Amino acid sequence: MKRWLALAGLSLIAAFAFSPLQQAIGQAGGWVVLFDGKNLDNFDKIGDANWRIEDGSVVADKGSGFLVTKNSYGDFQIRAEFWADEDANSGIFIRAQDPQKIGAASSYEVNIYDKRPDPSYGTGAIVDFAKVDPMPKAGGKWNVYEVTAKGPALTVVLNGQKTVDIQDSKFARGPFALQYAPGVVKDKGVIKFRKVEVKAL
Repeated sequence: MKRWLALAGLSLIAAFAFSPLQQAIGQAGGWVVLFDGKNLDNFDKIGDANWRIEDGSVVADKGSGFLVTKNSYGDFQIRAEFWADEDANSGIFIRAQDPQKIGAASSYEVNIYDKRPDPSYGTGAIVDFAKVDPMPKAGGKWNVYEVTAKGPALTVVLNGQKTVDIQDSKFARGPFALQYAPGVVKDKGVIKFRKVEVKAL
């Protein structure tokens, strides 16, 4: 009897000891954090944008360039928290075909650009593939982008609102990239990314 009680006690202690770990694993749900406000170890810098880490965010406001993931992705979800002022020209380029030459012609550009001259491909759109009307505004606040690519199915959700839901098979796999570029007014505009995570599908 004493032995049974001792074993039961040990089992109870073990359950309490492992439950936080099990809970953390359950919450993770397959998500891998690529940027958590501390370092850029999962990215390569391309171009001359002045990326730097400030107050837990990666920030750029001059130059032109990208933070390109070191890994390549085919079917995936991206969740990214970003802050953009109204003059910012940024975006998330997915399935890039050449990590050294990121562009809308060789990847899907999920745009962040409230003042884009052609607003149909502004914030919430995939440039040259999926227009958005009306264009949601991201300027001056924190936002959450959720981008899903599974085979030819591409969806974009901004702050809980679906802005893109299309089928396109031009690009199947590649790294993704965070952009900073000059807006309508050169050297004006700020972009910040606070958290970036990805989940393979």
